[in-house]
Amino acid sequence: MIIRTVDFAKSGTRREHYPQDAFPQVAFVGRSNVGKSSLLNTLCNRKRLAHVSNTPGRTQLVNFFNVNGELYFVDLPGYGFAKAPGNVRVTWEKMIINYLKGNARLRLVMALFDARRTPTDEDLALLDWLEHYQLPFTAVMTKADKLTRNGQAQALKALTKSLESRHPVAIHLFSSQTRQGKEAILETIGGVLKPVEDEALDMTDDTDRP
Repeated sequence: MIIRTVDFAKSGTRREHYPQDAFPQVAFVGRSNVGKSSLLNTLCNRKRLAHVSNTPGRTQLVNFFNVNGELYFVDLPGYGFAKAPGNVRVTWEKMIINYLKGNARLRLVMALFDARRTPTDEDLALLDWLEHYQLPFTAVMTKADKLTRNGQAQALKALTKSLESRHPVAIHLFSSQTRQGKEAILETIGGVLKPVEDEALDMTDDTDRP
């Protein structure tokens, strides 16, 4: 996959705010401060397409970026930021679930993990949810440059073991500093994109549904 153009499209908190065209979507989700903005900026060859902050939890909307005039990269709110008020964390989680659930435009979820950390219960709960609803996902281990080559191999082995029953599309090591993994991630994204033809697109808001 080659990214030629990328433009911010719109932001929102509910489905009626989101783009209503039939372009396929690739969503990016992970814990606050996992490096999601840096990954998006690197993939799109932009310095500040997605805002990079030293303070986790700044992404509070679902943000859509139009890529090549034919698909969207979707930046979902980060989860698991301990200093955020409880009601804010609940709202962010509802936004993530509301976006993901029943979204026929969604082609792939890029689930991000810090390569230096063991996946948390929240991380694994998200992956279990994706697996339950049969949403395809790729695991991306960010900040790989912080580890030695041997450390990367050990981290990859550990995450692969954690995910062996959850069937990821792929697992990638990534670094925004060295651009390690960039081309492999783009290749994975390109491989799952398919034309959307006359699909029943359920974009009703089910935030408050059980």
